[in-house]
Amino acid sequence: MLEYSKSNVHELWRSLKKYEKVYAMRCVELLKRKFMLLLTAFLLPWCSAQAGGRILFIPHDDRPISYHQTGEVVEAAGYDLVLPPKELLSNATNMGHPQELWQWLRENAPKAKSAVIASDSMLYGGLIPSRKHEVSQAEMTERLENFKRLRQDNPHLHIYVFDSLMRTPYQGWGGNIEEPAYYEQYGADIFQYTRLLDKGEIGKLSAAEKRDLQAYEKAIPQECQKDWFGRRAKNLAATKALMDMTALGTIDYLILGRDDNAPLCQTHRENREILAYAEKKNLPKSKFQSMPGIDEFNILLLNRAINDMTRNIPFVCVRYAPGKGGDTVPDFSDEKISESVEAALKIAGGLQVRTPKRADLLLLVNTEQKGRTIETHNAMPTEADFVPDLKADKGTEAFAKMVEDAVNAGYPVGVADIKYANGADNALLNILEQKNLLFKLKTYSGWNTATNSTGFALGTGMLTGKMTNAAKDYLLAVRYLDDWAYQANVRSQVGTELVRNFGSYKYYYKLDDKLAFAEKRNTELMRDFAGKHMPNISVDFTVKNPWLRMFECDVVFR
Repeated sequence: MLEYSKSNVHELWRSLKKYEKVYAMRCVELLKRKFMLLLTAFLLPWCSAQAGGRILFIPHDDRPISYHQTGEVVEAAGYDLVLPPKELLSNATNMGHPQELWQWLRENAPKAKSAVIASDSMLYGGLIPSRKHEVSQAEMTERLENFKRLRQDNPHLHIYVFDSLMRTPYQGWGGNIEEPAYYEQYGADIFQYTRLLDKGEIGKLSAAEKRDLQAYEKAIPQECQKDWFGRRAKNLAATKALMDMTALGTIDYLILGRDDNAPLCQTHRENREILAYAEKKNLPKSKFQSMPGIDEFNILLLNRAINDMTRNIPFVCVRYAPGKGGDTVPDFSDEKISESVEAALKIAGGLQVRTPKRADLLLLVNTEQKGRTIETHNAMPTEADFVPDLKADKGTEAFAKMVEDAVNAGYPVGVADIKYANGADNALLNILEQKNLLFKLKTYSGWNTATNSTGFALGTGMLTGKMTNAAKDYLLAVRYLDDWAYQANVRSQVGTELVRNFGSYKYYYKLDDKLAFAEKRNTELMRDFAGKHMPNISVDFTVKNPWLRMFECDVVFR
């Protein structure tokens, strides 16, 4: 990944000043290895996929992005990745199978070098079950003890874990399967109540805000408050137990994700408690991090496992679109996107550099000029036709020029497209198509929240140097079909058809008996889109909605 040159070494030492001790240790190892290679005059690659060993990967559910799409990235780079049977993971209709997952992990761990594990799957059954579970304290304690047994039985195993703080959606909506049923009615009140609780603890509430706080509390039934806050307290205690294990070395590295977060809310409130606990336990960032996001952690931790096994440090240069750029605080986050990207790079075991000349990846991040997040394409479908916005503003035009110039300069370019809350920027992709740049990128991502997209683009991009061009193009095709064709266009078009034909937007969130209709129309429109915009891609695929809703899709090639 790194060139053997004096300038490269100087770049490395300049960067050390910004980063923590863990990076110094990694870089010293790297320099020793480089000098040994030079002295012995061997010019063979100093790391390889085969040098690493088997990696076990337990995601937090079976959604395409969590399960096989992440697996395809790692396998395309040549690594031996082993996933549990899909039926053991949570999905749209079951709450997962923690006991069976633990059994699978115990059976496979002795033959593996590393394990990347979603604690939500092992403790509650999955990410969504973590928000609705009825797991007893006795069961929780037993499942937590399994992490200690895993370490005792496999002292050689590198154990990487990603955990989550329960999210605090700003409102509930009909058909949502991700929260307790009462959140549809009381979700907005719960969000506002906890927002004011959070604000009152870090600042001062006005008289009007204090009255609002009391009103929101009265509006939420006591049984709902008991259930919601009680589950959160149990989950928070489990997270602290995982942090204790990390401090003791049972877990090698732990990430805590803040999914669908906001600057003021219960999730932000709990994170302040977590950060104070980490300080109390003297947990360094080389062992533990808490950051916005969740779905991208799988690919980032898999990168870390690979980089630890191969003793490699990818160099990444990050640049942002003109305007607010890296100072953008995107929706569903409580920090600047530049801070999230820097943290994601640390999780993956990479190093940020100032120039793209010696970078393994130049990540370009598409943000809105004023730092806003544009709402999801047609978030609430109606009978009105969906019309994609293909008119590029000055910011998009300037960003497209950045991409073009970087590709023409020969840099390994990846694009994280976070201008919209979910789905690609149609205007940007339209320009990249016209300039024949789509498949000249190393990676692209624009599928969900900002941190999801930046993290997945980063994690994929750092591995593309190990891939064949065919493998890279396949992964790009999957992202363009999912993030651009589906999320930014077809999903909204079919949402409109659902309202017109069946009279309710609720089918958009819970397809029920309209699943066959949606999958048929999704497939037809996606094939048309691919034929028009990506003529080199095979249209011999079908589109499925495995979670029985329009939010995500699975493109299945024959």
